[in-house]
Amino acid sequence: MSYQVLARKWRPRSFETLVGQEHVVRALTHALEQQRLHHAYLFTGTRGVGKTTLARILAKALNCETGITSKPCGSCSACQEIDAGRFVDLIEVDAATNTKVDEMRQLLENAAYAPTRGRFKVYVIDEVHMLSTSAFNAMLKTLEEPPEHIKFILATTDPQKIPVTVLSRCLQFNLKQMPQGHIVEHLSRVLEAEQVPCEPAALRHIAKGAAGSMRDALSLLDQAIAHGAGRVEEAGVRDMLGTVGEDHLFALLDALAARDVKAMLAVAAEMDARSLSFDSALQELATLFHRIALVQMAPEAIVDAAERARLASYAQRLDAEFLQLCYQIAINGRSDLSLAPDEYSGFLMTLLRLVAFNPETPPALGVVTPSEPAARAPMSAAVKAAPAAAPAPAPQPPSPAAAKAAAPVAVGDWHGMLEGLKLGGMVRELAHHCELAEQGEGTIKLRLNPAHKSLLMNKAPQEKLQAALATYHGRPVRLTIEIGDLNGETPAQRAESARTEMQNRAIESLEQDAFVRDMIETFDATINEQSIKPLN
Repeated sequence: MSYQVLARKWRPRSFETLVGQEHVVRALTHALEQQRLHHAYLFTGTRGVGKTTLARILAKALNCETGITSKPCGSCSACQEIDAGRFVDLIEVDAATNTKVDEMRQLLENAAYAPTRGRFKVYVIDEVHMLSTSAFNAMLKTLEEPPEHIKFILATTDPQKIPVTVLSRCLQFNLKQMPQGHIVEHLSRVLEAEQVPCEPAALRHIAKGAAGSMRDALSLLDQAIAHGAGRVEEAGVRDMLGTVGEDHLFALLDALAARDVKAMLAVAAEMDARSLSFDSALQELATLFHRIALVQMAPEAIVDAAERARLASYAQRLDAEFLQLCYQIAINGRSDLSLAPDEYSGFLMTLLRLVAFNPETPPALGVVTPSEPAARAPMSAAVKAAPAAAPAPAPQPPSPAAAKAAAPVAVGDWHGMLEGLKLGGMVRELAHHCELAEQGEGTIKLRLNPAHKSLLMNKAPQEKLQAALATYHGRPVRLTIEIGDLNGETPAQRAESARTEMQNRAIESLEQDAFVRDMIETFDATINEQSIKPLN
């Protein structure tokens, strides 16, 4: 006996066995039970989601010898002949090869005759959007008012190409793509019935590769069984599909979090040696960035507790803003692969871009840069090391009132401190909208303008600012930020004042220019101040 492929052998024979289209099954079941039958149905959806299968089940429900029912018996001659594809009153037409108007007219002429065996003559027209405009026009009248013994079932993957005059005459059902969980469950049942051993992780790879198509999943399962010599194993399926394993993806994440360029390049070289798909790698990497961002913002959205626990460490190690940038770099890198000299170099450049745009990446990545001060002395040591002035009388201990008045540090020191911190991103925004309120031994208190209190919603910038201050002073620093009215000028306000002053000087310089004054007097011209930009 010849072998029957799994996609045909396990094609659903009833509404109960159809997977993933409960919304369509519910509507059709209720219509059949209440005998509210339409003359034309349109099933839309991508390949392999059950359009033709639904059409055949509906044809059985209409022609079952037990009567019109939502549960055809499957054992009468009509049901068996429909399952075998030889029922005389089920006419399946491939519109892709029968696009002409003459073929459609011939089909409709035969529709006038009563069914030979069944209760209804059912016309299933697959890929109906391929019909020509003339063919559509020829079927409009029959489609709107067909004989009572005729039922039309149209199927298409591209409903946008069907004329609205046809759409308005049909009941339309949109079949959705199969969720990966549904595909894995169905494949597990198939393998159990076929008595084929498998690894659950392998089925997840197949479900992901099927991209929502159950037929594609069953075809891939057939291929995996042959590839594994009767077994379905994760390693074999990964090699067959050329997919990237989680070990490679998490190794790349670890290297990115640690800013280890050599480790990232080593993982990429190993992937290249195994001929893995770099397009799939960037797709999976973008998916991982998305899942990590969900753990950061809405952990409850990750239903799988094991996955949530595994991603939690990356959610803590990767900054939320940088994670959003990583996602964009991954999806843009994937779209640029076709423009790269080759996929490997395109993939490497994407990885290097991830590292280059990491705000916490050290300045030295194997490139010679101007030397930085080896270490910053603590503020107290810097004061001690300052050049001595003329000898002065021994200082007298200040009074308690004077000591209390001298405790706050001048705001100007905060401006100078920020110039040495070299901050970026949200950390810089937070620091530049604060003023230095107090500074003690190992403590710094900042005051934030109430207009910018939203900068405190995310704790990560505060923690990074505290770490930068500790590095700057060479000792642990405890940072606190309060919201209140400012006593002085913040760095952001000073920078804005400087820009305004430069702009005013530029406008004044232009207004005093002799040529400009002549143009204004001669042509009654005016100066558009918004177009003036200072040079420095």
